[in-house]
Amino acid sequence: MRFLKKPASVKGTLLALLLPAGIGLMGVAWLVHGLLLDRMSREFVESRLKDEVAFLEHQIRDANGEVDTLQTGDYFQDVFHHAFAIHTPEQTIISPDTWEPLLTPLIENEEDGTVRVEDAETTDTPLDILAYRKSFQVGETPIVVIVSEDLGALKRSQAALHAWTAVVSVLLIMLLVAVLWFGITMSMRPVVTLKAALKRLQDGEISRINVQSPEEFHPLVLQLNQLLDSLDQRLERSRDALANLSHSVKTPIAAVRQILEDDTRPIDTNLRRQMAERLSDIDRQLEAEMRRSRFAGPQIGKSAYPIKQARDLLWMLGRLYPEKSFELSSSLPEDSRWPIEEHDLNEVLGNLLDNAGKWSSRCVELSVEQGSGFKRIVVADDGPGVNHKDLASLGQRGLRLDEQTPGHGLGLAIVRDIVTRYEGKISFSTKSCSGLRVSIELLR
Repeated sequence: MRFLKKPASVKGTLLALLLPAGIGLMGVAWLVHGLLLDRMSREFVESRLKDEVAFLEHQIRDANGEVDTLQTGDYFQDVFHHAFAIHTPEQTIISPDTWEPLLTPLIENEEDGTVRVEDAETTDTPLDILAYRKSFQVGETPIVVIVSEDLGALKRSQAALHAWTAVVSVLLIMLLVAVLWFGITMSMRPVVTLKAALKRLQDGEISRINVQSPEEFHPLVLQLNQLLDSLDQRLERSRDALANLSHSVKTPIAAVRQILEDDTRPIDTNLRRQMAERLSDIDRQLEAEMRRSRFAGPQIGKSAYPIKQARDLLWMLGRLYPEKSFELSSSLPEDSRWPIEEHDLNEVLGNLLDNAGKWSSRCVELSVEQGSGFKRIVVADDGPGVNHKDLASLGQRGLRLDEQTPGHGLGLAIVRDIVTRYEGKISFSTKSCSGLRVSIELLR
C-alpha cells in the first residue's frame, strides 16, 4: 500500500523532502535547547551555592565558630537571595523560618554535596529546591552549612525562554519555507527559459538551442543539440539519396525505354545484353543507396559491443573463407560498449574484414583498441597490398583496382562514409609483401 503520493513536479518533490527535514531538525534543535538550558541553569545554580557556602565557612572560621557574632538574619538572604541554615551542637540558624521543614531533614542527613528536593509535602514552602550541604569543624566544634535556592522561579524563567524559542523556531520555519520556495522558483527559471527555447524551435524561429543555463543543464542542452544534428544529418542523407538515385537511374531507364519504344528495331542478342547491363547498373545503384540510407550515424542512447560483434563476424567470415585465418587482438573486456549504432559498426567491420578476406593470402588480423578520448579499429591482411600511388584513391565510390575480383567497389566507400559521419579518420598503409593495413580512429 502506498501511503505517500509521489509529487507531480520537481518543486513539489523538493518541498516534500526539504520541508519535513527542516521542521524535524528545528524540533530536534528545540528539544536539545531545552535540555541544555536546564543543564546549564542547574550547573550555574550549583556553582553559586558552592561559592556562598564557601563564603559562610570563611565567615564562621573568622569568628572561631561563634555563629552568634555573625550578622545573620535577613542579611544573607537579601544579599545572596538564597535560604541558608547553620547548625552547631548548641544552636541552629535557619533563614527564612518558613524553610525550616525543608532544611531540617538536610541537616540531619550526613551526606554532603548537592541535594534536590521536589514535591515536598509542606505548606508555604517551595515545591522544588536545590541545596548544597557542607560539614566542617572549627576547633572541636562540628558545623553544618546549607545554602539552597527555590528552582520554581528559575524554571518559570526557563519555560518563558523556551516558549520564546519555540515562537522563534516557528518563525524560522516560516522563513525557511519562504526561502525554499524562492530558491526552488529561482532554480527552476532555466527550465522555463529552456521550455521557451523549445517552443521557438518548434515554431521554426531558431535551429539550435542556445540559452544561458546552469552547469547542471549543459549536458541536457548539448544532448538536445546533438539530437537535432543527428536528425538534420538523416534528413540530409535522405535528400542526397533521393537526388543521387534519381540522377543515377534516369539515364539507364531512358535508354531501356528508348529501346523498348523503338518498333522498327528487333530486340536481338546485342540489345538484350545492353538492356541487361543498364538494368544491372540500376540494381547496383539501388543497392548502394539503400545501404547508405541505413547508416544511422551518431545517435544518443545507442551503443554497440565491439568485441562481441567482432567475434561473430570473424566466425562467419571464417566459414566463408575456410582456407584463411582470422585473428582478433584486443585488451578490451567482452562487455565493453562503444557509443556507435550497432548496424554501423557491423557495416564497418564487415566490409573491412570481407575486403581483407578476399585479398589475403593466409591471415587477416583485427585489432580493437580504446584509449583516453579515442577508439581504434585496425584490419591488416597479408595479401599483395596496394601501390603507394593508389592509396589516396582508396575509398572512392565505385573504384575497383582489380576488375578480376568480384565486387562493386563500394565496400571501402561505405566504410569511409560511416567513419565521416562519426567525425572519425580512416587511413590506408601498405608495405612490400605485407598487404593492406586499414586504420580507423573514432574520437567520440
